[in-house]
Amino acid sequence: MSIQINYKSHYLNKNLNNFVLFVDENFNITGLKKYLSKSDYYFIDDLLKINDKKKDVLFFDINSKKKIILVSYKKNITDSETESLGAKFYDNIKEIKQNNFIINSDITKSISKKFIGHFLHGIKLKSYIFEKYKSKKSIKKMTITVIGKNLTPKADQLKFKAIEDGTFFARDLVSEPGNILHPDEYAKRLNSLKKIGLKINVYDEKKLKKLGMHTLLGVGQGSIRGSYLVTMEWKGLKNNSKPLAFVGKGVCFDTGGISLKPAKFMEDMTYDMAGSATVVGLMKSLALRKAKVNAIGVVGLVENMPGGNAQRPGDIVKSYSGKTVEILNTDAEGRLVLADALTYTEEKYKPKFIIDLATLTGAIIVSLGSEYAGLFSNDDKLSKQLIDVGEKTEEKVWRMPLNKNYDKLIDSKNADMQNINYVGGAGSTTAAQFLQRFILNKTPWAHLDIAGMAFSKYGGALNSGGATGYGVRLLNKLVEDYYE
Repeated sequence: MSIQINYKSHYLNKNLNNFVLFVDENFNITGLKKYLSKSDYYFIDDLLKINDKKKDVLFFDINSKKKIILVSYKKNITDSETESLGAKFYDNIKEIKQNNFIINSDITKSISKKFIGHFLHGIKLKSYIFEKYKSKKSIKKMTITVIGKNLTPKADQLKFKAIEDGTFFARDLVSEPGNILHPDEYAKRLNSLKKIGLKINVYDEKKLKKLGMHTLLGVGQGSIRGSYLVTMEWKGLKNNSKPLAFVGKGVCFDTGGISLKPAKFMEDMTYDMAGSATVVGLMKSLALRKAKVNAIGVVGLVENMPGGNAQRPGDIVKSYSGKTVEILNTDAEGRLVLADALTYTEEKYKPKFIIDLATLTGAIIVSLGSEYAGLFSNDDKLSKQLIDVGEKTEEKVWRMPLNKNYDKLIDSKNADMQNINYVGGAGSTTAAQFLQRFILNKTPWAHLDIAGMAFSKYGGALNSGGATGYGVRLLNKLVEDYYE
């Protein structure tokens, strides 16, 4: 769906098609008299007596060409609830033949100055669809014209668009099939972000070998494709203050390697780079909205394949940190990619904090389903901030335990550690304990296991199914509320 949004300060003809008006949750239309003709007002008033007022959106067919649409809002509605309301509105209008809608903003003065902006934001987020490879596309254009004096400020319009562009970019990346978005192509696409002001550095296999990133390289050595570490820098401040750091797992396709996954649903493993896509989408949003912050995004891009040169169970590899890892299962590969990326990020950039994102474990889905991402952290302040912005954006996180008592489950007799817990249980926690070992200088760190959040088969409040772009809005809000 292509949605064009226009803003006009002057009042338009009441007889225009698809006129959208906002009412309270009781559908009290007394305040709408000045926006409706007398006949339309009494027509709607009569119909409201028999309509189901439990709905959020009601349609009134004035004639064959004209509709009046009432959208109800509850008292003290939050920004996230407003966005969800916009998404519901989109779901109600997407199938009707008319494609021009007029929204009157003057009615929203008593609600919130930001109401219209968040309402439209919800519409845009919900409208995303990935049809790139369909020969017959369901292309439909929709025009929404916002009228009145209570218009979204220009700065907020730009901010919303930047977040949408970042979220959609992340969704696009996750939606691409593995034969198209392999590590070589992914690295090329990231290079294109230079044009929006990001400084991009691509470290290929030759450079990674020189740096000693053998846990990352080991994952990709069975593939004919290259392996990469890509850094994206945004300098939104003139000073040299410490950056905020975001690290993402970018396994473009995960077969499991020699520890081969079952064939059923393996096609879903194109989504195993969703953590990296979130980081990329976030960095794009920060650059587009000119965020007043210094930030660094780091992604490890690999393909985990069972080739003749593939990593074997029983192999021992040396990480960038100098610590050694015994590979017991080649399907526990994401933590190996992140291990080198985390230590490198901490050492090179000395950031205020590091947040990593990864579709890391199936165990987190068993624990939390698709309602919360798993949060593991060494810092209470950072955890509290993430929980807070998660509630505000409806991209929620739930803090899970870290404890040294879990370490025995990943200690190895042959190396400093092993990459999987074979005893059973606490799969997500032991994976996080593994990652924590590569934070060497007590930098505040949080790990978000987004395995249950990155993709939705049935759709959610702000997506229509498929890649969700989870985390872009969450982390944008974190930056905006606490670090700008």
